[in-house]
Amino acid sequence: MNAAPLDPAREPYVSLATYRRDGREVRTPVWIAGAGGSFYLFTAPTVGKVKRIRLNGRASLAACTMLGKVTGPWVTAAARLVQDEPTKARALRALRAKYGWQMWISDGMSMLSGRFKQRLYIEITLR
Repeated sequence: MNAAPLDPAREPYVSLATYRRDGREVRTPVWIAGAGGSFYLFTAPTVGKVKRIRLNGRASLAACTMLGKVTGPWVTAAARLVQDEPTKARALRALRAKYGWQMWISDGMSMLSGRFKQRLYIEITLR
């Protein structure tokens, strides 16, 4: 395991841990990009992490592989669902700048399936 401090802006994948009511964590590997001192990721509106973030906003991040194997130390964070359009646009720009053609393909597939407009963005602030 890498002991270097986490820099989500440089990691291709980050494990996002959100917490259930009983305190158990649920880990999910995600794409993440930074802009303006915060970090952003996107998700579908019906997944469990959205419910958990609405419940308490507590989160942790660690570098990981595409399959979610943690490769670095955990850092605590706060997570919130983005509501305003300017911040949603900033999140999308940051993700497209970092992931390039991969993000454009993801966007295209989401548009074709009708899920793009329902996409939620999550803002992460490291503590």
